[in-house]
Amino acid sequence: MVLDFAQLCALLEIAPPVAATKAAATKTAAIKAAATQAAATQAAATQAAATQASRTDVEASAANAAPSQPRTADQARISGFTGVNSLALAGPSDLCFAEQRDQAEAVSRSRAGAVIVPLDFPTIDGPELLRTTRPRERFFSIAERFVPRPAAAGIHPSAVVDPSAQLGEAVSIGPNAVVGADTHIGPRSVIGAGSVIERNVSIGADCTLEANVTIQRNCELGARCILHSGCVIGGDGFGFVWDGSAHRKVPQLGRVVIEDEVDIGCNSCVDRATLGETRIRRGTKIDNLVQIAHNTDIGAHVILVSQSGVAGSSRLGTGTVVAGQVAISDHLEIGAGARIGGQAGVTKDVPAGATVFGTPARPMKQTLRELAALAQLPALLKTMKGWRAELMALKLQLSELERSLRKP
Repeated sequence: MVLDFAQLCALLEIAPPVAATKAAATKTAAIKAAATQAAATQAAATQAAATQASRTDVEASAANAAPSQPRTADQARISGFTGVNSLALAGPSDLCFAEQRDQAEAVSRSRAGAVIVPLDFPTIDGPELLRTTRPRERFFSIAERFVPRPAAAGIHPSAVVDPSAQLGEAVSIGPNAVVGADTHIGPRSVIGAGSVIERNVSIGADCTLEANVTIQRNCELGARCILHSGCVIGGDGFGFVWDGSAHRKVPQLGRVVIEDEVDIGCNSCVDRATLGETRIRRGTKIDNLVQIAHNTDIGAHVILVSQSGVAGSSRLGTGTVVAGQVAISDHLEIGAGARIGGQAGVTKDVPAGATVFGTPARPMKQTLRELAALAQLPALLKTMKGWRAELMALKLQLSELERSLRKP
C-alpha cells in the first residue's frame, strides 16, 4: 500500500503544511528543469554520434548521456508513504509519531518522511511535522492501513473443509487448515495455516485466526476477533476427583463463548466449561501465555497481561486490568474497574475500583507501606543488636552496683 501526502493529511483532518507544499512545488519544477536539460543533452549527443556511428551506437550513446539520479528523501516523501516505523529506524517513505516535546532531538535526527506531533511541538529542522491532537491515536489509526492482508480469499488446495461447513463471502483458509462438520465461518474471516476448527464451531465476520490456532467443538467466536498463533479455545477444563485410589476425570461438557472484538495472544488457552459456558465478553484483550480456566466469566474490555491465570468459576468485572504473572484463585468476584498489580496472588474478592498488589493481594497503599517497612528490617536489626549490647552492659553495671550495696 502507498499513502500519498494529500491522503495522509486528509486522514489527519489537517491542511498540508505550507512549507511542504512549497517544497514539493520547488522540487517538481527542479525535476522538470533537470529532465529538460537532460533531454537537450541527449539530443545533442545523439546528433553528434549520428555522423560517426550506426543507429545502434547512437541509441547506446543517448542512453548513456543522461544517467538516472538517485531518489532523494524529499522525492520519496512526495511520492508517498509505504509504511510506519520508529523514529530511529524509519526511512524516507515511513511515517512516525512523537508525543513529547523532549523527543525533538530524536525527531530531528530521524530520516522519516513525516512525523505526527502534538500542536505545541517545537519547530525543528528534519522530517515534515504534521501537527494534530492525539498524535498517538491518529498514528495508530493510520498504521492499521498497513497491516498485511491475505493476497486473495479462497481455500488452499491442502486445506480440509468438511462439505457441511458454511463459509461466508471472501473467506480465506490457509494451507493444511482443517474445518470440521457443521461449522459456520463469517464473511471475510481468515483461517491461518495449520489451524484446526472442530465441529459445530461458529466464527463471526472479519475474524483473523493466525497459524496453528485450535478452536474445539461447539465453541462460538464473535465478529472482528483476532486469535494469535498457537492459542487454544475450548480445551478441557482441569477437573478431577479423588475416588480413593486415583484421580478420576470429570467430563467437560460445556463450551466457550467469545464475544465481538476480542484479541487473544499467542499460546493462550481458554478452557471449556464443565457445564454451561466459559465466556469472554466484548472488547477484552488477552496477552500471550494467559490461562483462563473453566466456567470463568471475563467481563467486557478487560486487560489480562502475559502469564496471568484465572482459576475456575471466577468472575472479572468490566474494565478490570490484570498485570503480568497474577494468579486469581477460583470462585472469586473481581469488581468492575479493579486493578491488580504484577505477580499478585488474589485469594479473596476484590471490590470494584480497588487497586491491589502483593501475595496475598491487599490494598496497594498498605502493601507499599509494608514493603517499605520490610526494606528497613536490616537496619532495624542492626540497631536492635546495638540496643541489646547496651542493655547487657547496663544489666552488668546494675548487678555490680547491687553487689556493692550489699557489702557491709
